[in-house]
Amino acid sequence: MAQLIAYFSRAGENYFSGALRTVSVGNTEIAAKILQKLTGAELFKIEPLLPYSSDYSECIAQAQEDQRRNARPELKKYPDHFAQYDTIYLGYPNYWGTMPMPVFTFLEHLDFSGKTIYPFCTHEGSGMGHSEDDICRLCPDAKIEKGLALRGGSVKDSEYALQKWSKK
Repeated sequence: MAQLIAYFSRAGENYFSGALRTVSVGNTEIAAKILQKLTGAELFKIEPLLPYSSDYSECIAQAQEDQRRNARPELKKYPDHFAQYDTIYLGYPNYWGTMPMPVFTFLEHLDFSGKTIYPFCTHEGSGMGHSEDDICRLCPDAKIEKGLALRGGSVKDSEYALQKWSKK
């Protein structure tokens, strides 16, 4: 069974428990790489053609505008040979209760029929939000498993949680 970890993550200035900090690797990417170590799945980073700003305030404004418009930002690329994957681990930060709009683009562009999706998100207090419902709506012919919400500020210590969740 071929497995893929597809994730959206953003480096730069990020929010951590009430404060802004600049990071070279985003929280969701850290979680995705830990998950890769545990599962051996291939990694694929979901990247918009026009990336969000590395400045937190500008990024927030851009991402909120995308969400307000229900935009589907164009992506740089899609996974090669997507049909070969049976299991997709889908990672993203929680943006206002759901996924960033580039993840919507990714889900709508590819055929997830017959695939199993394991969603995981990073957050600073809002958990999965309604992202699992959104994935079910966007991928009605896929099996959506229970997601895992990881606190972004402590994602470096999430190996045990990821291991326990990925074994289910």
